[in-house]
Amino acid sequence: MTVKITQRIKGFKVVDETLERPAVTPESTTSKASTVVEMDESLQRPETLVGMTYKIKSPLFEHALYVTVNDVVLNAGTPHEQRRPFEIFINSKNMDHFQWIVALTRIMSAVFRKGGDCTFLVEELKAVFDPRGGYLKKGGVYMPSIVAEIGGVLERHLIAIGMLEGHALDETQLKYLAEKRAAYEASQGAVALEPGEGFPAGAQLCNKCSTQAVVQMDGCATCLNCGNSKCG
Repeated sequence: MTVKITQRIKGFKVVDETLERPAVTPESTTSKASTVVEMDESLQRPETLVGMTYKIKSPLFEHALYVTVNDVVLNAGTPHEQRRPFEIFINSKNMDHFQWIVALTRIMSAVFRKGGDCTFLVEELKAVFDPRGGYLKKGGVYMPSIVAEIGGVLERHLIAIGMLEGHALDETQLKYLAEKRAAYEASQGAVALEPGEGFPAGAQLCNKCSTQAVVQMDGCATCLNCGNSKCG
């Protein structure tokens, strides 16, 4: 704050404001909403953690990967309760992956335990591309690499524990897409597929949701997974 001096200065002295501040006592610290535990490196690992295991089956590898993300529950039973990822493990019978799996999981676990925003890991992992070109998962979803699919698994987990917002379509959009899909299959004489089994044969890859679900309907390319259309 700027102070305008209107009188002549006759003298001055230096004052240490820290000496005038009230001392911090244990009573004053405990009177605050004390005990709100934040995630940082000083947090010790509890004996028991809650977690979830996800299966990744890639056509590029013979054996599946099993990704386990364990969470620590902070401030349990209080309004500040939250789940935060604490560690990650990846298991596979294929020992060819052993070195990079150990390195990746140790680095990711260290980022989790450091605290702060760890959601950036999702985009970093999903941006890794395999020089062989990636692959299509069951259901027609394109994955640029196995590391990108690990990023997708982490995204699902962070959405499940409330650290990221989901991108699920609402009931009206799902109904609209179901009607569009049924109309296309009827017009093409295609056999209706069960949910999760993929999209009609000949569907192209969608630039928006990376799913092989774009078909030509009424002269317009329409995605049957996310509803994206060049015609608006």
